[in-house]
Amino acid sequence: QVPLVESGGGLVQAGGSLRLSCAVSRETFNRYVIGWFRQAPGQERQFVASTTWRGGGTFTSDSVRGQFIISRVDAKPAVDLQMNNLKPEDTAVYFCAAEQLRSARAMSEIAISNLKFWGQGAQVTVSS
Repeated sequence: QVPLVESGGGLVQAGGSLRLSCAVSRETFNRYVIGWFRQAPGQERQFVASTTWRGGGTFTSDSVRGQFIISRVDAKPAVDLQMNNLKPEDTAVYFCAAEQLRSARAMSEIAISNLKFWGQGAQVTVSS
C-alpha cells in the first residue's frame, strides 16, 4: 500500500494560480517516481508532470511546460504542482500517482492502467 493524499484544489479565475500538494510517505518519496495526471470533463486521464528521487529530475508535458512547475518538498515529504496562468481548459480533476520507474519521463510513457498507486483526486476549476 502506497498512500497518496492530494490537497490544494479549488476554484480560481482565469489567469490565477493554485498549488497542489501530494503528500507521501518517506519511503515512497525516496523510492518512487511521483507525478501528476489530470482528467477533464468527458476526457481521458492524461499525464501532466513527474519527478524522480534520482537527483530530483523532472519531466513535464508539452501542454503545460512553462506554465506548471513540479517540485519536491523534502520536509513534508510531498510532491507539489505549482499551476500558473490558469485557463478554463485546465479545469480537471488532478490525481497524483506513484510507480517504481527508471526515470521521470517513463511515467509519461507507461500505460495508465499499469500505474498501481493513485491519490483520491483534487478538483481544479478555472472560471473565465
